[in-house]
Amino acid sequence: MAQGTLYIVSAPSGAGKTSLVRELAARDPALEISVSHTTRAPRPGEQDGVHYHFIGVDRFQELVGAGRFLEHARVFDNYYGTSRDTVEERLAAGADVILEIDWQGAQQVREALPESVSVFVLPPSREELRRRLTGRGQDSDEVIERRMAQAVDEMSHYAEYDYLVVNNDFHDALEDLRALVRGRRLRFEAQCQRLKPVLTDLIGDRS
Repeated sequence: MAQGTLYIVSAPSGAGKTSLVRELAARDPALEISVSHTTRAPRPGEQDGVHYHFIGVDRFQELVGAGRFLEHARVFDNYYGTSRDTVEERLAAGADVILEIDWQGAQQVREALPESVSVFVLPPSREELRRRLTGRGQDSDEVIERRMAQAVDEMSHYAEYDYLVVNNDFHDALEDLRALVRGRRLRFEAQCQRLKPVLTDLIGDRS
């Protein structure tokens, strides 16, 4: 069985990353979204094991000390982490796995699994990014400015990624991501594993 591919997807808030990733996974049964661990309390409607694995701080720190996370970070007063065991098991089973993480987490994952494929999703312009953040209608001008400054800082790390996708039109950006995944599956090494019975039938066993 061919080893699956780990995809890292990062983007600033407002670029549409989460919507793209969810739709990509919904259209591709061989693509799985990794479920992170967190120490924060579940929000209304969230299910353990579906949205997050909810654990206590002590247990989280035990997992960190045992090297069980591919990446982990503290965000405000809560911790978040990606399980190394789960990701590696799914990849070994031939599944493609996608991580939604920020650039700092992406650096940790690339160091642990350098064969991973990283994608940065960009908005089409700063003006459009501001419009999307403002359009939520939930934040003050001060918060919007802070989010914009954070987004610029995040986007400055675009050159660390393998691929760039601009989310101007949702459908086009989604098709770009689907083409990327399909192209990875067609690479020589992966196809030799998947098509071994076909190749043996066509040319015989030449191993």
